[in-house]
Amino acid sequence: MSFTLLVVVLLTAIAFVGVVVALSYAISPRSYNEQKFEAYECGVPTRGKSWMQFRVGYYLFAILFLMFDVETVFLFPWAVVMRDLGAQGLISVLFFFSVLVLGLAYAWRKGALEWK
Repeated sequence: MSFTLLVVVLLTAIAFVGVVVALSYAISPRSYNEQKFEAYECGVPTRGKSWMQFRVGYYLFAILFLMFDVETVFLFPWAVVMRDLGAQGLISVLFFFSVLVLGLAYAWRKGALEWK
């Protein structure tokens, strides 16, 4: 019963999206000119190369920041309900924290935290 309902809801959602996309394609205005096919650069013509390379260190630092940002998002709810979780909750928090500390130690050992 519930599986049938799920299939009906998914098919209805897919059909609705298809109808909306087809309708917007059918009634949208069309104007073809050369400017439509150019890359948008905020109205200012580019001088020189428009692509720049970034050092990998920026990406590594951003990933590490996200890792520890997500850590705080997960650790705060655990800290709020720590007494209710008991020993199993403590073990899971310690495992999670140890994985993060090992990741930080690995990044530190590989030199990801140093600007060169």
